[in-house]
Amino acid sequence: MVMKAVAILTLALLAPLTVAPAPARAAAHGALELEVLSSRPDQVSGGDALVRVRRPKGTKVKVLRNGEDVTGAFTETRDGLTGLVTGLAVGANTVTAVAGPLRRTLTLRDHPISGPIFSGPHQYPFLCKTERAGLGPPVADNQDGQGMRTTGGWSRDCFAPVVTDRLYRSTDGTYKPMPAQRPADLATTTLLDGRTVDFVVRRERGVINRFLYSIAMLEDGWNGRAIYRFDGGVAIGHDQGTLGGGALDPYGLGKGYAILHSSGTRTSTHYNLILGGETALMVKERFIERHGPPLYTVGVGGSGGAIQQYIYGQNYGDRVIDAAIPQYSYPDMVTQTIHVGDCELLERYMDHNPRWARWDDRTALIGMNAGDTVANPYTGGPGSDECVTGWRGLTPLTMNPLWTSDNDPEWALMDPPGVKDTVRWTHWDDLREVYGVDERGHARSTWDNVGVQYGLKALVDGVITPAEFLDVNAKAGSWKEADDMVQEGCPFVRSACPGDLDPWSARNMNLGDPAPRRTGDPVAIRNVERSGLVFRGDIDIPVIDWRPYLEDQLDMHNAHQSFASRRRMLDHDGSAGNQVIWFTDARPDGPKFDQTPEALRVMDEWMANLRARPGRGVAGNRPPLAVDRCFATDGTQLAAGPHVWDGVLDRRPPGTCTRLFPLYGTSRTVAGGPLAGGVYKCRLQPVGRAIARGLYGSWRPSPQERARLEQIFPTGVCDY
Repeated sequence: MVMKAVAILTLALLAPLTVAPAPARAAAHGALELEVLSSRPDQVSGGDALVRVRRPKGTKVKVLRNGEDVTGAFTETRDGLTGLVTGLAVGANTVTAVAGPLRRTLTLRDHPISGPIFSGPHQYPFLCKTERAGLGPPVADNQDGQGMRTTGGWSRDCFAPVVTDRLYRSTDGTYKPMPAQRPADLATTTLLDGRTVDFVVRRERGVINRFLYSIAMLEDGWNGRAIYRFDGGVAIGHDQGTLGGGALDPYGLGKGYAILHSSGTRTSTHYNLILGGETALMVKERFIERHGPPLYTVGVGGSGGAIQQYIYGQNYGDRVIDAAIPQYSYPDMVTQTIHVGDCELLERYMDHNPRWARWDDRTALIGMNAGDTVANPYTGGPGSDECVTGWRGLTPLTMNPLWTSDNDPEWALMDPPGVKDTVRWTHWDDLREVYGVDERGHARSTWDNVGVQYGLKALVDGVITPAEFLDVNAKAGSWKEADDMVQEGCPFVRSACPGDLDPWSARNMNLGDPAPRRTGDPVAIRNVERSGLVFRGDIDIPVIDWRPYLEDQLDMHNAHQSFASRRRMLDHDGSAGNQVIWFTDARPDGPKFDQTPEALRVMDEWMANLRARPGRGVAGNRPPLAVDRCFATDGTQLAAGPHVWDGVLDRRPPGTCTRLFPLYGTSRTVAGGPLAGGVYKCRLQPVGRAIARGLYGSWRPSPQERARLEQIFPTGVCDY
């Protein structure tokens, strides 16, 4: 399968994405070829690489590593000689194949197993969790009192030796260490090919790129395929993280898939997806070096795990995953900060205004779903919305350098004393190598609401009055700069409860009448837009985007995000034939059905078609069930086909699934922004021009109302 070449971001220069360098193969001449199977030749890590030599039939080949004969490492395979070349030095190495008069040389650039390759300087302090993971204490790497105290010194980079073990799945559904004798409660499992085998797993764990990794597969029954399990969550880094339950995914293992997993590809560890992509490439490299190239690797994971699939598929083609099953997805994380940052501004405004006491009404401003009967986790009474139930706490976690939810006990072992307090706990600072740093030492921030007209669509639709529209835009406010923020109150700082209640982080807002708006840093915006962290729709692998429909629960995984990704794909090249969207109903009082096993079966057929007919491309090889679909709570199909989502991204009458699963928006779509999102800073137009263009529908502002608009928006309003 031919994928588009995608560049790797050079963070040090923050250069624009360009065409990737030469593939991992020496130029063919005659019948002698030399290629790296485990990585790009310039991105080898850990001192070894799986190399393949193709040579003229019947000829003998000698393979040299930096001039030394390593032919003994190679064995005959179906398509040539394959061998693990070890002993590579950090930096440039040469591997040469000689077959009679033919000679081919390939330069391999090796990087330490601790990284980095291209993600930029290591982040410090960095909290080690090898002991929690069962790998023992981290290896001492300095005597300077830097990092975690450990045997023989301190560890800054949290390395631990590789551990392999055998587990079995018990008939009670748990994993247990495999004893020498067959246990009575050993479960069996049926593979993709119909064979039934003992459910015994061989697992390898260790540290790659400073993060924990796991590679697991059935001891007798690998089907040649791999699943890379990506996990979600939100965190600000400075932490090695832990392995998730997906590392021993019982369905995938039970069907014979190998499972690849890393704490560095869990967004509950960090949200630096440049670092995450680098980690995924290194884990995949390790797997190929030990087990050979899989038939294919499919990504599986929800929320932040889904974002990673879209981003890595865009940035690295098929080098990490050949196919994706993103679950309750977003197109990326970084552009979600645009509208999530509005939530508490609007919630504070509405909580102090009797007009918004009815929760159902709040959709008019926040765009997301709201409900008068849904339990509110903060008041304990009925009435909530998605900003409260789904997103509260994300603004201080993203923007306030003084607050973090990372209070793990391992910090007590970190030196020098008080090192945790030196961290600026913001999303921006976690990616300071991307966003850049301002003159005060803080990472630059993209958040901007200059010209944003909150509730504009509600005004045009007659849901709110002109007076209400003017009032919210005058008083919503904005966020202070990082240097001006203060410590959070209750409920974020528990010791401040119950007296110092501030669920909106109002102490860190710019308020007034009219309240000032905040201008995003243009350097930060420019840097992130060319970093590879924004999903632009440039993805060519098969994608089955599945989500349980959670709008009625006011869950943060709002359903329109699947279509935001599709819109970006269509905007990129006019086609989204490689993506299908599935929804499964998940009402609060109904069963919770997981469509993932069906998605894996459909994806297996899709990948088989691609192998058989590569010339047809991804869209041309879709099997019958790889179409847009929606399902009932028990997983039975409600509708399928090319028109079930009509009316979402076009002006056709709503399709069956569109009618069954209502979509909501965000504060920025209500303000006139596109469904695709991603507009960090809107283009501005004078208020007079907006009025002349009919931007306010039937409302024709009086001279006094126009003066008020111009007072609220002195530099103009958004022209999306």
